[in-house]
Amino acid sequence: MRVALFGGTGRIGGQVLAWAVESGHQVTALARDPAGLAVPAAALTVVIGDVTDPAAVQQAVDGADIVLSALGPRGAKTPDLLGVAARNITAAMARSGARRLICVSAAGAFIQTDPDSGALIKMILPRVLAGPFADVRDMEAAVAASGLDWTMVRATRLVNSARTGRYRVRPDYPPAGGGKISRADVAHFIGAVATEGSWVRARPALAY
Repeated sequence: MRVALFGGTGRIGGQVLAWAVESGHQVTALARDPAGLAVPAAALTVVIGDVTDPAAVQQAVDGADIVLSALGPRGAKTPDLLGVAARNITAAMARSGARRLICVSAAGAFIQTDPDSGALIKMILPRVLAGPFADVRDMEAAVAASGLDWTMVRATRLVNSARTGRYRVRPDYPPAGGGKISRADVAHFIGAVATEGSWVRARPALAY
């Protein structure tokens, strides 16, 4: 596959990048600094730029069979990063003809409608992470409205433990009692979904 990757310098994206290169896919990654990528730049095509730049995003997407976004919120300095990136990516895909998009999302942004979450956490968590969660919801809305063949991978609390390949998946909300997932297993799931073509126009939530 010809893969366009956004967020390849991050802790999930770096592992997605390693999977894609090791699997023999042709990878184009957008990065502000190629030195931050998890594999040598010689192993892939690097577009230097930022996801807020529509021209750079278009350059990365052109020719791709599948687009993977492992972007996460960056805090107060760029409070709308995910929403802006989603609109740039989906617009670029519409122009290029690419259809398949897999994005990292956050289960916590939708906790208030989760039937298995307690009242206390529903009250506290959305207040503590109001800004990042609003950006996640904006991203999901832009992707869902795009008409593309998307999958939004709703991760629970992220930890840095090793990949297990053993985790639970449930549509929309985390499996009951599941509160965390490793970044390595999120990357593993993205690779599986990309390979299998599964969970199209769905929001799988991951947890142990």
